[in-house]
Amino acid sequence: MEFWLTVLLFLTGLGLIVRGGDWFLDGAVALAEATGMPRFLIGATVVSLATTLPELMVSVTGVLAGETDLAVGNAVGSVTANLGLILGLSALCLPSAVEARVFFPKVLLMVAGAGVLFTLCRRGTLHILPSLLLFFVFLLYLAGSILEAKRGRKDSPPSPAAKGRRKLLSFALGIAAIVLGSRLLITYGSALALLLGVPAAVVGVTMVAVGTSLPELVTTLTAISKKEAALSVGNILGANVIDLTLILPVCSALSGGRLSISPQTRALDLPVCLALSLLAALPPLLGGRFFRWHGVALLAVYAAYTAVLVL
Repeated sequence: MEFWLTVLLFLTGLGLIVRGGDWFLDGAVALAEATGMPRFLIGATVVSLATTLPELMVSVTGVLAGETDLAVGNAVGSVTANLGLILGLSALCLPSAVEARVFFPKVLLMVAGAGVLFTLCRRGTLHILPSLLLFFVFLLYLAGSILEAKRGRKDSPPSPAAKGRRKLLSFALGIAAIVLGSRLLITYGSALALLLGVPAAVVGVTMVAVGTSLPELVTTLTAISKKEAALSVGNILGANVIDLTLILPVCSALSGGRLSISPQTRALDLPVCLALSLLAALPPLLGGRFFRWHGVALLAVYAAYTAVLVL
């Protein structure tokens, strides 16, 4: 009975996330049209902040419960899943050109965040004062996005009030469904994995990390189906910057200023995260677009990383 109840709640969470992603993206696109903001910037700010809520909630809950390995593994693993799995799928299914003016600062801040985090965690502890450097990168990202949004706003007729309210409601319902669905999926997905005998150490960096990245995955798949590549890429990059530069400084503060970093995270998870950040950034920086081969390469690295964790 316990097994089938766990499966039912797991599937309920999945259903909420799928439906919420559709509502959420519709609202985000309507917001872009109503404000005149570029879709990439909507993805990099509003959508990214909302879709990283599951990661933040899980990591904070983990630290408060004394599960620091889960908290750190979730934050780092989510970035790895976002790049290797989700951006890989996006590049494979919907290769697109990038707008240098708005893409380059975001991707460089993401790589900087991954590099700073890797450097700060090498000795096994993330202290609160050094972690403020990560928070500074987050503030740069947020300030740059806001300034770019102001410059990118164009004159456009406002949406009718009734339509605007409907889209705002769709956006809010989408957020609520994604967050609630993610919580159900993480909780009962992890319970299901443990019932099936999957080691708890692997669950943190795979099941929980992928679970908290499902909002990004669903948003990306929905964006692919609606040919909204810029919104998808902006969402992924923005979510990664937030994961790398906001979540772990908050966790360090909540853990008394000293956040322990496990040997596996130092030796495997963080190097792979940094390598995927560079692999995700270099082809668009050099070639001005995402390529299908690029998506295949990201997916291959993520598959190899997952195989090392499981075997």
